[in-house]
Amino acid sequence: MQGEVKKGRIIFHIDMNSFYASVEMAYDPELKGKPVAIAGNAEERKGIIVTCSYEARKYGVKTTMQLWQARRLCPDLVVRKPNFDRYRQSSKAMFDVLREYTPLVEPVSIDEGYMDITEYTNGQNPIDIAKSLQSRLLEELMLPSSIGIAPNKFLAKMASNMKKPLGITVLRKRELNQLLWPLPVEEMHGVGEKTGEKLKGIGIHTIHDLVVAEDGKLKELLGINGERLKKRASGIDDRPVDPDSIYDFKSIGNSSTLPKDSSNPRELDKLISKLAESVSRRMNRKNVLASRLSVMIRYGNRQTFTRTAKLENPIAGASDIEEKAKRIFYKHWTGEPIRLLGITGMDLLEKEEAVKQLDLFSYQEDAKEEPLWNVLDQINGKFGKNTIKRGLTGRTDEDHTSGTSFNKDFLRDSKD
Repeated sequence: MQGEVKKGRIIFHIDMNSFYASVEMAYDPELKGKPVAIAGNAEERKGIIVTCSYEARKYGVKTTMQLWQARRLCPDLVVRKPNFDRYRQSSKAMFDVLREYTPLVEPVSIDEGYMDITEYTNGQNPIDIAKSLQSRLLEELMLPSSIGIAPNKFLAKMASNMKKPLGITVLRKRELNQLLWPLPVEEMHGVGEKTGEKLKGIGIHTIHDLVVAEDGKLKELLGINGERLKKRASGIDDRPVDPDSIYDFKSIGNSSTLPKDSSNPRELDKLISKLAESVSRRMNRKNVLASRLSVMIRYGNRQTFTRTAKLENPIAGASDIEEKAKRIFYKHWTGEPIRLLGITGMDLLEKEEAVKQLDLFSYQEDAKEEPLWNVLDQINGKFGKNTIKRGLTGRTDEDHTSGTSFNKDFLRDSKD
């Protein structure tokens, strides 16, 4: 059923409102009604706002704003450090509620997901189902949410963003010319700041401009993504709600902000080593190898650059990741003080499917191990595929440092 494209689908997009702040309020009811912000590294860097309550937003407090700026706007701001274990628990409870309405639930991050209730309405009005769901999340978990209802995932996502907090919005295809197309193109899901600037450069300022744009111009500007965006803007999106999509990942990464801007190579090398260990640990836990490696550099003036290199052989070891990352970093670093560094393994392959391409520098080392691999293959062939594995695959303690992978790692145990 999931593979079929159905007409008249009823798709929900659930978007939790100010999730981290709402979870803190649920654990500490005295915070309700107060301006609350979640900020990381408060002591080291005066903090960056991760998220904030709607009461704080009324004062102009925003995500990514520095904490000192937020406190200047809102002197009574209540600040809490992120508690990711707590957020994971609340997220799991939230998705458990969603699955009581339909098994077709697709988590896309810690605080949002899609539901396909087409075959699970039991004759009820979808709006009534949404009201019931929203009420249960609020009453049982004390977590507010906004829900978009539409015939496909893209429109449901756009609808859930139209009324916050505690909104329920229906977006039908016949209403696109009134509700969707007049919006600025940068407000469209899938259009980031850079893509928005590119589109404006060829005269596309609204979502309607995108709908009527020439296919050739879009393809020349954005490649295949241009065609995809135009279809979505036109209300065309046949993607199914896939409960297993959380296990499909193409990258694993981590980033870290320095206590203070630094141009000290020894300090930067130490951070690269730490990030490489974190990324390697996550890759080994998922039993994958990276075919490409990306290094993100953010300078003290907030300029950010990402540089990527294709690897001759897939890697997962910390030392290999560290070596390649340093090579990329020192090739592109200008020498200016750095605020943040990040490493991401990309184009991931499962270890069993990865084929190492031997070169003149590695074939002798690999050849030495070949007799051992042949013996292991014979044993596995006789007694079963994974009787003996090449290397150890064990559970590692969860890395509790906040990083770029958190939203993808959050539900690894969601079906336990």
